[in-house]
Amino acid sequence: QVQLVESGGGLVQAGGSLRLSCAASGSIFPINTMGWYRQGPGKQRELVATITTLLSTNYGDSVKGRFAISRDNAKNTVYLQMNSLKPEDTAVYYCNINYRLSSREYDYWGQGTQVTVSS
Repeated sequence: QVQLVESGGGLVQAGGSLRLSCAASGSIFPINTMGWYRQGPGKQRELVATITTLLSTNYGDSVKGRFAISRDNAKNTVYLQMNSLKPEDTAVYYCNINYRLSSREYDYWGQGTQVTVSS
């Protein structure tokens, strides 16, 4: 089993910054993709950013140029630096780890951390 523990959410004014962290523990296959997704009020969960073990990144269109994802493979930890925050970034942010092993896909989620951006 894999556990994901997120931290760093909170309340910030528009234009401000926050940094989220997510530490994974348990039986983790070393080749994996970690990432962040978010779900705003009344919205579906959407991609924020993902990063592979080899540090290949992918971003949702709404955060490109403002957010940066990084990871520390030795610590199984992923980070999300969020700059120039907007009220529409308000959401619960979920950490995810995904990998494939022996033709089976493994997908784990954190409990979520609230990010609120005031105007």
